[in-house]
Amino acid sequence: MKKLVVISAPSGAGKSTIVNYLLKHISSLSFSVSACSRPKRTNEIEGKDYYFISLNEFKNKIRNNDFLEWEEVYPNHFYGTLMTEINKIWSENKTVIFDIDVEGGINIKNKFPKDCLSIFIMPPTLSALEKRLKIRGTESDEKLSMRLEKAKTEIKKSKLFDNIIINDNLDEAFLHVKRLVLDFIKK
Repeated sequence: MKKLVVISAPSGAGKSTIVNYLLKHISSLSFSVSACSRPKRTNEIEGKDYYFISLNEFKNKIRNNDFLEWEEVYPNHFYGTLMTEINKIWSENKTVIFDIDVEGGINIKNKFPKDCLSIFIMPPTLSALEKRLKIRGTESDEKLSMRLEKAKTEIKKSKLFDNIIINDNLDEAFLHVKRLVLDFIKK
């Protein structure tokens, strides 16, 4: 069966850390690499973290309906899931796992309501989220403020997900999410 697992959260809540844990511990999962139009960060790898494509190329792919879902997350910073990526994973008889922003996660869940498990990773508090983002050190003060404002809106949408996991203890969050995903895959 063609299944999908969506892990969404505000930026800095721990979704990438949790997805990486799941990929190490559940061999039937395969990561869906998203495409984006933003510049590559120094620690990111093309085709592993994202497919980095130009803004014009991204817009052409939107016009050609090449995306399962896409969104303009910040001005001229588009993110999306290429259908070719999903079909490749399904052809390998694997379950697709997404590390995706909240709007993208909602869009996927709406397109595959029965075949998608959606999990929202909730930061314990907004101040804890701000601290995590500052420690990460990848944001200017302006971008940090933008991310925190966006997080407030995203947290309000958490009720649209199948499950909400508060990430105040990473080891507990790992185990809780792993149990949810394994139960879903076995259905």
